[in-house]
Amino acid sequence: MKTAAEIMTSVPITLTPETEVTQAARLLLDKGINGVPVVDDAGNLVGILCQSDLIAQQKKLPIPSLFTFLDGLIPLTSMKQVERAVKKIAAVTVADAMTANPVTVKPDTSIETVAALMVDNSFHTVPVVDGGRIVGVIGKADILKTLVS
Repeated sequence: MKTAAEIMTSVPITLTPETEVTQAARLLLDKGINGVPVVDDAGNLVGILCQSDLIAQQKKLPIPSLFTFLDGLIPLTSMKQVERAVKKIAAVTVADAMTANPVTVKPDTSIETVAALMVDNSFHTVPVVDGGRIVGVIGKADILKTLVS
């Protein structure tokens, strides 16, 4: 059974939280990749930025649904959700647009577990972390390559 360490890209492209969103979008397009790990100055993983995070900027501003009960307005959407959506839509830096605390795997995680994570959660990119530091990244293409080798 193959492991994450055997199929991962071991020198992944990374971004910092301070990177401008336009630069990040250009990187994703130029490299033909779906997601990029975001690391702090010490090299610790702090998030992941995917194409879907950037596409969120094209959404309309979410208006929370309300209903009335006994002459009071009750929101059907939490204000936290609205705040998160507004932050992504208005993102200027990667820190504003990224998904913080992403799901990660360890180098010894089986390919079957990684594939299940990707399919069950619609992930396209999964960071591989060892001791809090990013050691690689696995994309859907990495898993597909195992089928043809």
